[in-house]
Amino acid sequence: MAEFFLFITTDNMKSIKVGLLGIGTVGSGTFNVLKRNQEEIARRAGRSIEITMVADLDTARATELTNGEVQVVSDANLVVNHPDIDIVIELIGGYGIAKDLVLKAIANGKHVVTANKALIATHGTEIFKAAQDKGVMVAFEAAVAGGIPIIKALREGFTANRIQWIAGIINGTTNFILSEMRDKGLDFDVVLKEAQRLGYAEADPTFDIEGIDAAHKLTIMASIAFGIPVQFDKAYVEGITKLKGIDIRYAEQLGYRIKLLGITRQVNNGIELRVHPTLIPATRLIANVEGAMNAVMVNGDAVGETLYYGKGAGAEPTASAVIADLVDITRLATAEPGQRVPYLAFQPNAMSSTPVLPMQDVTTSYYMRMQVADKPGVLADITRILADATISIDAMLQKEPTEGAEHTDIIILTHQTQERHIEAAIARIEALPTVEGTVTKIRLEELN
Repeated sequence: MAEFFLFITTDNMKSIKVGLLGIGTVGSGTFNVLKRNQEEIARRAGRSIEITMVADLDTARATELTNGEVQVVSDANLVVNHPDIDIVIELIGGYGIAKDLVLKAIANGKHVVTANKALIATHGTEIFKAAQDKGVMVAFEAAVAGGIPIIKALREGFTANRIQWIAGIINGTTNFILSEMRDKGLDFDVVLKEAQRLGYAEADPTFDIEGIDAAHKLTIMASIAFGIPVQFDKAYVEGITKLKGIDIRYAEQLGYRIKLLGITRQVNNGIELRVHPTLIPATRLIANVEGAMNAVMVNGDAVGETLYYGKGAGAEPTASAVIADLVDITRLATAEPGQRVPYLAFQPNAMSSTPVLPMQDVTTSYYMRMQVADKPGVLADITRILADATISIDAMLQKEPTEGAEHTDIIILTHQTQERHIEAAIARIEALPTVEGTVTKIRLEELN
């Protein structure tokens, strides 16, 4: 009997027709992987999946990349309006035309797969509502962490858990830069130029180095983890442009490494949603993720800590996630909408209104570096200010001044305190006549 069921899997079932919008790096990877692994994918999906139309402004290049095997058009509207297309893959990027095309595809009753984290993080609520009303699916595994199946893990694997927190290295460009700064002892500007030369950073790297790309991805993960609407505008975002090599070296001496982390955590009075440079104990696995790799830690009340590691970008790793979404949609296309996995894990009528906390209300630990006059009583003044703000010191490093120097560095690690308290204390410390310039502040997470 089992052999009979296997025999009838795909032969008599109509193939799924896919329209591809944009055939750049990820688009060409998707086309190639789908073609190369066609038989294996069909065995998993239950029917064949084929890209039959491609829209790209450079039609000559698109025709070359697809070997002339599919219909190529320059107008993406021809794809989203075509009656034979079942699923539209959106790989254009951005908020403008991509949003219009996705909404048109949904209005035409087509399922959508996208790798566009900016679109989902900013307009996801509107897109999911339109898809729900039309009874179609929107899948976006490739929007976060490339080939790592973190969306599926959060949305399905953690169903039994109350997710307590997520911490992720979710931007390969910044992780490459920080790894190079640590390994070579160089400052940010020098390493950025090298990253651009090697192709790890774009000519305009703003979205990466300012933390915006990571915040888009974190916003999506937070929505799935806690059942809240996507709220990118509520995220606290701080990039790595102000990091100094000296702070990376001091962190190492204290047993920590600095990574650009996306952190979201549910606490009593709301949800933290923040991206910023963070000290992590060097003994933690995530602290040892180097180069352009990504890693995401998820802590659930039942399962405890889990770690997901892999390539966060690239043609075929991201294509792997795109095609996994195609297969999921193919399997569930005939299911009743109410029986499908919800877009953000929770049923649409059960979403939470728990607020996202402003950064001032977040509680964490801190690294502070200050340059002070080499005089008696300076340290006593600083510790008194911290004590007045009920901030306790966890560790301290005082550097011997170089010969003839009038100033030296003091590095302090604090126990947990609220952001508003550390900022008030720093303002008082900077006002001391014995403190030179500004105090460098970097947040610290033990991740336990």
